[in-house]
Amino acid sequence: MKCCERPRGIELPEYAYIARDPGGARKTGLITANSQQDVLMQLDSMNLLPTEIKVAKAAGSLNNKKVSGQVMANTYNQLAALLRSGVPLLRSLTVIANQTKKPALKGVLEEIKAKVEDGEPLPTSMARYPKVFSDMAINMVRAGNEGGFLEDSLERVAAFTEQQEDLKGRAVGALAYPIFLGCVGVTVVTVLIVFFVPKFEPLFKSLREKGELPAATDLLLDLSRFLQGYWWMIIGVLVIGTFALIQFLQTERGKYWFDWFKIKVPMFGTIFLSLAVARFCRVLGTLLHNGVPILKSLDISSRAAGNRILALSIQKASENITAGQKLASPLAASGHFPSQVVEMISVAEESNSLEKVMVQISDSLERTTFRRLDILVRMIEPIMLLVMAAMVFFIVLALMVPLLNSSGAV
Repeated sequence: MKCCERPRGIELPEYAYIARDPGGARKTGLITANSQQDVLMQLDSMNLLPTEIKVAKAAGSLNNKKVSGQVMANTYNQLAALLRSGVPLLRSLTVIANQTKKPALKGVLEEIKAKVEDGEPLPTSMARYPKVFSDMAINMVRAGNEGGFLEDSLERVAAFTEQQEDLKGRAVGALAYPIFLGCVGVTVVTVLIVFFVPKFEPLFKSLREKGELPAATDLLLDLSRFLQGYWWMIIGVLVIGTFALIQFLQTERGKYWFDWFKIKVPMFGTIFLSLAVARFCRVLGTLLHNGVPILKSLDISSRAAGNRILALSIQKASENITAGQKLASPLAASGHFPSQVVEMISVAEESNSLEKVMVQISDSLERTTFRRLDILVRMIEPIMLLVMAAMVFFIVLALMVPLLNSSGAV
């Protein structure tokens, strides 16, 4: 169902919506519009209450592929530098499009330049490519465009994007070595059981017939035979299970479950939660600093937090804001925000310095969380080495004890 015609010469994105009519009946469809705000206006004119709006088909002939955060940070910085030097926007977009080595980004910039040349505002053109430009970037550019500080807003978007990329890189780097150790450990133990242990089975045949084979050795030989005989079944179950899990995690219920699991998993749960809270605080503070209204900022920052459990708590808190209440109380009631963070938000609301304090909270949380992550990783590494050594020692001991007993009897 198309609720509006495309303007001639301008190809607009399509938005899929789920809404309720005055009687509560569920309605779905497609709307062609400039932005989600236009979709909301059209749904309001149709007397429908939206419950979900998302891009169904991006505008333009491009595949709308994702571009790495570091590339986007460089793009924002280059655009800000050109504009600050007095280069007109259209010329700046042309220069950056010609310089970029990423074909996907080059095409996006060329199409944005064409739309801006036709008189479309820059943030509206950016909103056509949700996989390239985040909601936060689009709204900060919109605020800067309307307030006359576009260069400043672009620089802040670049700084924020670089910080998030650095945060992601540090987290991945901290966990890379423990994951590598785990993979190596599983591989070594599997090779020992499948290829090394069976060579001892003929030596233990007589001991097993007499019932003198130790239980540990018997268990090890049975496990080796099982892996040799049913390796194809084990691999099949792992492949099917992995595929089914990936498919499940792509559903809304699966994403919600995974976000719940991340903040509940032992040891790492508090780290995942703290990083999500820090991301929310930084996005909210940055948006507020750029003049984006509090309700819009809460909506964007809740989705930018990267955790649906936390996002629900923030959305409930925004309902309290609509009712004229403070932000700190509902955040504290959710149980997902540290008491220290809630207290700082409460004081910031009273002193009308929320945008500054939210960024400070994010900086403090990130420093504390990475110290905790570093300590945890340093603890995990020796623990994993000890577990690997214990497993190898068990295999060697289970094979050597019968041999020692046999030689002792002789």
